Amino acid sequence: MASSRIRSGLPLLNRILRSDSLSTQRPAIQRSVLTPAFTAFQPSKNLSTSSVQKEEKIKLPITLYGGTGNYASALFVVAKRSKVLDQVESEILDLIEASKKSPKFSQFLKDLSVRADTRVKAINEICATAKFSDITKNFLVIVAENGRLNHLESIVNKFKQLTMADKGIVKAMVTTVMPLPPQEEKELKETLQDIIGHGKTVQVEQKIDPSILGGIMIEFEQKLFDMSIRTRAKQMERFLREPVDFDAL
Repeated sequence: MASSRIRSGLPLLNRILRSDSLSTQRPAIQRSVLTPAFTAFQPSKNLSTSSVQKEEKIKLPITLYGGTGNYASALFVVAKRSKVLDQVESEILDLIEASKKSPKFSQFLKDLSVRADTRVKAINEICATAKFSDITKNFLVIVAENGRLNHLESIVNKFKQLTMADKGIVKAMVTTVMPLPPQEEKELKETLQDIIGHGKTVQVEQKIDPSILGGIMIEFEQKLFDMSIRTRAKQMERFLREPVDFDAL
């Protein structure tokens, strides 16, 4: 399993981080694999390993915004065009899962003080050990080179949104103070399915958050329905603080 191969590569990461013999120069990575920043990210030039040819037009199933959205969209386009979308998705999800199980690896991803050449060398070693595809490896190298590994989980979450939308799956995040009973969850899923319509499948994910005090929050397709007691209380507080115009009564 890829996640076990990633874990087996963590000792390599430890050695790399502790090594005093690392070059202070950037590694000799092809310029076609590097980008200066989020806004200049060009997937067809940076990730693809195939020869130059007429490229298939890939349409994004949903539009994502921000830097992490740009990275996720770029990876989706290249993986989809290369017909390795499922493989790339599996690989980067395995990487995130491995980071959650290894405090050292997680710290490495978040540590902005690690030099660029160290980050890239570590990522190359891990990708080689896990036998990741070239597209996944090139993508991770770009993220490492640009000092964006601390945003990797957010990028992967947005990439997951794209792959789910591509499969016609709509994720609905339901937040409550305690788990919904099975019957209520079933009824909520049926209601959401009616709202979304045919051609798509609702996938409900429950999130427990005592801070909302009660009620429910539902987020899907970049829409938020906030029916929590916390929000109602804040609205009531604002209403009570507003001055009353007795002349208008």
